[in-house]
Amino acid sequence: MSPIQRRVALCCRHVLLTIGLCLVLTAGAAIYVANNFAMNTDSSQFIDAKVAWRMRQARFDAAFPGQSNLILVVIDGKTPELAEAAAARLSEKLKTRPSLLRGVRRPDGGDFFNRNGLLFLSEKEVQDTTAQLIKAQPFLGPLASDPSLRGLMNSLDTVLLGVGSGDARLADIDAPMRQLAPVFEDAARGKVTYLSWRSMLTGTAARPEELRRFITVKPVLDFNALEPGEKASNAIRADARALGLDAAHGVTVRLTGDVPMSDEEFGTLAEGAGLMGVAMLVGVLLVLWLALKSFRIIAAILITVFAGLALTMAIGLVMVGVFNIISIAFIALFVGLGVDFGIQFAVRYRHERFHTKNLDEALSCTGKALGAPLALAAGATAAGFFSFIPTTYSGVAELGEVAGVGMIVAFLLSVTLLPALLKLLNLGREEAEVGFAWMAPADAFLMKHRRRVVQTAAVAGVICLGLMTLVRFDSDPINLRSPKAESVSTLRDLMKNPQTSPNTIDIAEPSLAAADALAARVAKLPEVGETIALES
Repeated sequence: MSPIQRRVALCCRHVLLTIGLCLVLTAGAAIYVANNFAMNTDSSQFIDAKVAWRMRQARFDAAFPGQSNLILVVIDGKTPELAEAAAARLSEKLKTRPSLLRGVRRPDGGDFFNRNGLLFLSEKEVQDTTAQLIKAQPFLGPLASDPSLRGLMNSLDTVLLGVGSGDARLADIDAPMRQLAPVFEDAARGKVTYLSWRSMLTGTAARPEELRRFITVKPVLDFNALEPGEKASNAIRADARALGLDAAHGVTVRLTGDVPMSDEEFGTLAEGAGLMGVAMLVGVLLVLWLALKSFRIIAAILITVFAGLALTMAIGLVMVGVFNIISIAFIALFVGLGVDFGIQFAVRYRHERFHTKNLDEALSCTGKALGAPLALAAGATAAGFFSFIPTTYSGVAELGEVAGVGMIVAFLLSVTLLPALLKLLNLGREEAEVGFAWMAPADAFLMKHRRRVVQTAAVAGVICLGLMTLVRFDSDPINLRSPKAESVSTLRDLMKNPQTSPNTIDIAEPSLAAADALAARVAKLPEVGETIALES
């Protein structure tokens, strides 16, 4: 008698003791899970902190704490003035939420740039800007005191008085009038058109980068929630709506950055979780019914699976402490494979019960016939999961660790608790052989033409192996995310401009001279498009 056969026979002789012991262990595991369950949704912890680049990143984040876990607010306006005003108003509003938003900064504007912005221009750009300001001087004074249509009309009235006295020419207001004409025409037709004072005075259209402003926000994150930055993102959107920053007022506000992208990725998973759960349950029950056609046997398998799931979750919490968004996926893996183990044992039991009158003997024969194959399947599956452990991708490593242990638990319960439950149910003999009679011709065909079937499969395998040369690997992780998500579409929009592309490498040097020297060397590499150092 094999060890597994002896175990099955022992459990069948001591049914109540076996079931009672399993239920006590399951109840204890469930209580432990209820009191200690925790999940960390911090995606930055998916990689082992001891990896070299992660250690360098940790040092960089410690030196520059405002560069990680950010929400980037991208504000686009129909005119530069609308974009600037929206960014200024929204940033001031966000600063009133210290409990949700730890830091709010404008990297491209604010008081500093208002006072020192000209210092960032080239000498020629400063000269051109100054000349334009001098040329627009008749408009600037009145508009500064009254930045409205009335102020503009007063400015034009002043210029016309100058034309009448010979101190000015109509050509001096040619450019502003050309800018105003289509605006007034659209207004007469009931259409809203936005006018840029700057473009009107300079006579040049605004550049795309002048129509966009940025706000960087350091949110307070809750890594116990599925979407750690959801509250902060909702607060930003609520403030933007309250200020009227929308398309109807010539402004659009979008969120991107590592926090919104992670939140939207996890949120996408949660959106279909209910439907996927129902579909999985229906699929499992359908497979169980097709295989067993017995509600009592199905109930025994489900009890076994849920007991194993509780035990695996408890053992997993002891091993890893906190589940992450990847390791928690062991639940679906355990249910699927645990049900598979139960089906294999129960189908074999039905076969033995058709040929054997005695229930204990049928269960013992099932353990003898299925013990070794089931142990091999469980061992191979567990080994496959345990092979994830050496990786530095901590999320996957923990998944392999927990799922591997789960396969062992599922196997042990399949040869202990499940046969005890089947014995307790005291099922009668099977009236017919297990299987699908209508599939018998397929079995006969495969047996008769087995050589040809194997040869065909071998040829197909060789052909597919040749087609492997056509496989291409996409290394861009952005393509793993939904392009319809706001954070992803906004990021792709930013990537079109080299000045706003997030595909950068940060390097810290101990001194300005060392940074300049490194930037000069790196700039010569063909893989580098541009280098920016503090001296820039």
